[in-house]
Amino acid sequence: MRGSWKNLTPDESSDTPLYLQLASRLASAIHAGTWLAGEALPSERTLAEGVGVSRITARKAIALLVEQGLIKRVRGAGNFITPRVEDPLSRLTGFTRKMEQRGFLPDSVWLGRGLRPANRDETVHLGLSPGALVASLRRLRRADGIVMAVEHSTLPAWLVPDPLLIGASLYRYLEERGQAVVRALQHFRAVNASAEVARLMAVAPGAALLVITRIGYSAQRRAIELTDTYCRDDYYDFVAELHR
Repeated sequence: MRGSWKNLTPDESSDTPLYLQLASRLASAIHAGTWLAGEALPSERTLAEGVGVSRITARKAIALLVEQGLIKRVRGAGNFITPRVEDPLSRLTGFTRKMEQRGFLPDSVWLGRGLRPANRDETVHLGLSPGALVASLRRLRRADGIVMAVEHSTLPAWLVPDPLLIGASLYRYLEERGQAVVRALQHFRAVNASAEVARLMAVAPGAALLVITRIGYSAQRRAIELTDTYCRDDYYDFVAELHR
């Protein structure tokens, strides 16, 4: 293990149960980058001996972090750090670049892409004429092979005449066409996972998810992107920095 066990060792004189103290200190170490995404934690026995607690205490602390989504159990292999994204709300960055900047390996699994007539909401948000065609893109967004989100994007067909030409990054495709998204409005709401979304994200039907609806604008102040992103709340932290 990197560093010392000292920062993880619970305070036996505290009224807070030892497993809660250990879970809290482990969580702080994970957020601080002591272990990388996908890296194995020390075994329960090693952890217990290192911080001077019982194996039951170590097991309860790890179980709590599994519930919180910070750790993933792999049967027969051990406990591993799950990818987790801290997403500053003040910065506009595409998923692919965002994951690369954090050291994850991003990829997408296409669920469907093609052209179709715009529906009413798309017509309104994208400022289209009735019956105009749009490119409809549905995909799973993954980091290190773990599904982080289900995303549905809609763009005017004049901008994306052939959706099959889009590679790993939609934003890079738009930049190459001289139509980068330079500003966006995002709306957040909590939902329960439908049966379809739950299956795609490997969560229980009805599980709590966060949906982000983003309207992206070009430098010409024209709305060119409408995206709904269903995010697993155990893998995403959204951070807003406020100034007085």
